[in-house]
Amino acid sequence: MRTRLAAVGAIVFLAGTAGSAHRLDEYLQATTISIEKERVEARIRLTPGVAVVPIVLAGIDTDADGVISEAERRAYADRVLGDLSLTVDENRLHLRIVSLEFPGIAEMKEGMGEIRLELTADIPRGGASRRLIFEHRHQSGIAAYLVNCLVPRDPDIRITAQYRDYRQSTYQLDYVQADVGTGLPSFSWRSGAEAWLGIAALVLFGWLALLWRPNRIPKTVR
Repeated sequence: MRTRLAAVGAIVFLAGTAGSAHRLDEYLQATTISIEKERVEARIRLTPGVAVVPIVLAGIDTDADGVISEAERRAYADRVLGDLSLTVDENRLHLRIVSLEFPGIAEMKEGMGEIRLELTADIPRGGASRRLIFEHRHQSGIAAYLVNCLVPRDPDIRITAQYRDYRQSTYQLDYVQADVGTGLPSFSWRSGAEAWLGIAALVLFGWLALLWRPNRIPKTVR
């Protein structure tokens, strides 16, 4: 339990400090992935440093009128989406935009503006062992990528390994899941069953010990 809380705390700390710790000449793009049995969620925070704001703004405020319209927000979010790739067991997933938030241009020019995208995709049914691969290529010339996975909320899902390339633009997540048409018992059920089996074994051992104890029948006086 303590390890689980520490992992969550580390991720929350990263999310809280990423925006303030990046270099001024980089476009920080931090992604947090959350896995469930039938879907995956990705939250992306894009924070341009002061030196690269003009490059980023040119791709957002395309009519250069100093205002980011709703159409421009959506168009830019779709552009980011087009630079992402997400697969599970080599099946390409269709990412959809759930929500998007854009800061004001003044905030961005001060290096404080943060674009937030929330995405989701359905995961096809599969076996017990699964592999997710996430690739991020948006504005690769000026980008600094970060990616992490949250501890699964579902006790039937367990992360077994994580791999990243040097830039963290490619991320691989291996995990196992139970009770999804695989014939495997739930991890949570299995833990409880093991505990009861342990208790039953102790009781049985004690009972057998009593049976096997040598008989001590007192001698009778004849």
